[in-house]
Amino acid sequence: MRRIPRKSATTVSPARIEAFTHLMAIESSGNAHADELLRGPRTSALTEVDRNLCTTLVMGTLRWQIRIDASIREMLAKPNARLDPAVRIALRLGIFQLQYLDRIPAHAANSESVNLAKLAGHQHASRMVNAVLRRISERPGPEPLPANPTPAQLAEATAHPLWLVERWIANYGFEKARAMCEHGQQQPQLALRLEGSEVEAKLAAQGIQLAPGAFLAAARRVVGGDVTGTEAFQSGLVRIQEEGSQLIAEMCSDFSRPPSRILDCCAAPGGKTLILAERNPQAKITACESSPSRFEALKARISASSYAKLIEVRQADAATLEDVDLYDLVLADVPCSGTGTLGRNPEIRHRLQPADLARHHERQCSILRRALQVSTNRVIYSTCSLEPEENEAVVAEVLAQANGWRQLSVRDVLHDLAEEGRLTAQAHEALKNAVAPDGALTILPGMFGQDVQTDGFFIAVLKRE
Repeated sequence: MRRIPRKSATTVSPARIEAFTHLMAIESSGNAHADELLRGPRTSALTEVDRNLCTTLVMGTLRWQIRIDASIREMLAKPNARLDPAVRIALRLGIFQLQYLDRIPAHAANSESVNLAKLAGHQHASRMVNAVLRRISERPGPEPLPANPTPAQLAEATAHPLWLVERWIANYGFEKARAMCEHGQQQPQLALRLEGSEVEAKLAAQGIQLAPGAFLAAARRVVGGDVTGTEAFQSGLVRIQEEGSQLIAEMCSDFSRPPSRILDCCAAPGGKTLILAERNPQAKITACESSPSRFEALKARISASSYAKLIEVRQADAATLEDVDLYDLVLADVPCSGTGTLGRNPEIRHRLQPADLARHHERQCSILRRALQVSTNRVIYSTCSLEPEENEAVVAEVLAQANGWRQLSVRDVLHDLAEEGRLTAQAHEALKNAVAPDGALTILPGMFGQDVQTDGFFIAVLKRE
């Protein structure tokens, strides 16, 4: 579908037009990501109020899409009727505003969704959109989760695929699975990494309110203000980077043997690469990325950084890396299902299928095998997945075939980070208790309660004998 020009859509707010356009892109593409679209130039050009509304509409509609689509089917005379994507998205936006936002007047949610359908070329269907939204507005809001829900009720109430909820219950138990699902429906905390000690003062001068990180001394959390509109953010001195993601890069530190050569196997978008450079100014770093578009974005980010001279950016597939060089330290933060990031990347839940996990497993094993081959000392294996096939099973399979390698306990690295003052004492205590008997660390979304909101990650440290 063509993009709706803002200037011709006087009956629809710019925020809703932009949200509609992003949701159409995500619906029609298997690789469009909401967070990347929301940081694009058109969204950045909106006023702060419209940017915030656009973000709320896109992320909220995606988070609640499964439950919203069930409501749409209930309202249709033919529940299995195929709707044009533009009509379906106009309905989703309207229902999300009616049922999940308190400050949007019903008439605004209804009329602008109807006008979106018209502007997309569906004049006739706009009458159906109007009728469905009027009926939805007369209904009470979604029912809360029962006290003792079944897996199906948990999946429905939290808008997660039932197959995913059932496997989380099988792997982690019901209460942890429930916390993970509930975490996936919340707006994630915005965490930052600042490049330079003076940046925080610059942000404060522009009205950005920050708080210390929940895990890391170098991280900051945004309490108030729009950091994306600041000069520091636009120039790359401020990076939005989840604390769990920052923790992975911090855990690459080897205090007993500082590395002189480091390989970041799957480096885009580059946040972890820059922390590697920040923490290892003595090292030469090679950052690889196989995707052409992600490689170009990575190269631009690195070249704009003050650490550019330390980093060589290379377009290469980490699984088949043709490299005679050896590295003291290799970070294999591999492509994965991303099930630990459903709150931040809600579109994943609508694309992922059970069969995808086996495909990811094979690719991850290939990358980790090559990482061990080019490392002389230490390899960090990590994902943002919660699925054992992508985590413990990958490490176990590759180690069983690799001579001279063993798995270290992450507890030792956490201790060193705490001793160096990089990891807060509270986080050290919580994280070391989450380390598995084999030494790996799995961070589950929601495992630390409401005060510490993190995505889900898996981290294993491998050592050459």
